[in-house]
Amino acid sequence: MPAHERYDVVIVGGGHNGLVAAAYLARAGRSVLVLERLGTTGGAAVSTRPFAGVDARLSRYSYLVSLLPHKIVDDLGLDFAVRGRTVSSYTPTERDGRATGLLVGGGEERTRASFERLTGGGREYAAWTDFYETTRRVAERVFPTLTEPLPDRDALRRRVDDDAAWRMLFEEPIGTAVEERFTDDLVRGVVLTDALIGTFADAHDASLQQNRCFLYHVIGNGTGDWDVPVGGMGALTDALASAARAAGAELVTGHEVTCVETDGRHAEVTYESESGAGRVGAGHVLVNASPQALAALVGDEPPAPAEGAQLKVNMLLTRLPKLRDTSVDPREAFAGTFHVAEGYEQLATAYGQAAAGSLPAAPPSEIYCHSLTDPTILAPDLVARGYQTLTLFGLHTPARLFAGDNDAARAEFLKATLAQLDAQLAEPIEDCLAVDVDGRPCIEAKTPLDLERDLRLPGGNIFHRDLSFPYAQEGTGRWGVETAHANVLLCGAGAVRGGGVSGIPGHNAAMAVLGH
Repeated sequence: MPAHERYDVVIVGGGHNGLVAAAYLARAGRSVLVLERLGTTGGAAVSTRPFAGVDARLSRYSYLVSLLPHKIVDDLGLDFAVRGRTVSSYTPTERDGRATGLLVGGGEERTRASFERLTGGGREYAAWTDFYETTRRVAERVFPTLTEPLPDRDALRRRVDDDAAWRMLFEEPIGTAVEERFTDDLVRGVVLTDALIGTFADAHDASLQQNRCFLYHVIGNGTGDWDVPVGGMGALTDALASAARAAGAELVTGHEVTCVETDGRHAEVTYESESGAGRVGAGHVLVNASPQALAALVGDEPPAPAEGAQLKVNMLLTRLPKLRDTSVDPREAFAGTFHVAEGYEQLATAYGQAAAGSLPAAPPSEIYCHSLTDPTILAPDLVARGYQTLTLFGLHTPARLFAGDNDAARAEFLKATLAQLDAQLAEPIEDCLAVDVDGRPCIEAKTPLDLERDLRLPGGNIFHRDLSFPYAQEGTGRWGVETAHANVLLCGAGAVRGGGVSGIPGHNAAMAVLGH
């Protein structure tokens, strides 16, 4: 139960953004209460042991870190670290009847040689380095603005200071740049995947939602590197919860907020728990939940949900599988992002089939092995026996395809997705799966509807709604967290500059409360 009847700030939801806001505000001397409906804080950024009797602590939902600013880690003194991956990606394919692939990482010369073996010359590698040098420059200029008051569009364009890059990322569908710069279908696909992860769109979608997704995937901390959280994603939210408590914030789990009443200056927050209902007063209310949840709490008209489109699969293996491409070590291939069925035309075909209401014939996905970079998530005996984790993220699996029978569709999608993986392996992935204490294979899959049920993500959308470009538009306010109610702020992924594990909406909501 809350210790007091009134707080300066009540935060609805104890996900990572809510914890970031709580820590900043408590450190600034505000009285802060966090009310979380689940039995633990962390939201989607948690680690769990999903397989009975097996001591493997997996990042169950979100799993890599790119957008969390070093500034937040330093400001809050977090006991948290990430590790870089020596290999960025490996994409298996077949050329001239032989199994081969594209390895990006392991040093410049090795990457160049891999490009040249795959494409028969140096043109694609030169285009690759030029393209990502452009995105690196944009990242260096845009990323620092994410923890500043929202610039307007013209100010951000001046900050980018590159008309061609601005047009490529902010004005034209990203497919145009991919097709102009690259000729190899596989290389085009590897580039495009960053525009599609968690977003259901085509390369040439006129809405540019694929561009917004791409931008957030390449600007993290000015480098775009996607790093492994040491100890799993739960290590981050554990560190945030500790920082918030140490600063004086009160974190209460098992309490679901059901209503927020406000006159713009004072608010009353109603909650329910196993011990009954209660109310608490607040000067400000920060809602670390979706825009739909916010609307329901304050009685506003809810926005239409944006559909999620991903299949998340967690696996525990007794060993990494052997590859058809014998030129690459599986420990390297799975250390970065392992692309499956993600050629450019394959992605377009899968999108078209899913948009028409059918399971893609070749479901695209990408996989990585956390335990290769950070074995601390596994018990020492599992490490000694060579066990490894695999995390698979399937693309172009919109929620609508699971609406009839979620369980049956999940099984069908999982079977088809693993079949695409098996096509690149020298042995079936099922032969490598560990079993739990009851003899069941250590594999679990989450559809968009599962995420909607477990985490209340509307439509299973991991970003809560379509991502926004990181500049001010009509009604976005100074920090991108403001709502129609002066003392109620949105600090979840649905805020402007939200999405991903970043803590940025939490930071920005705290700055708005503090009048910065």
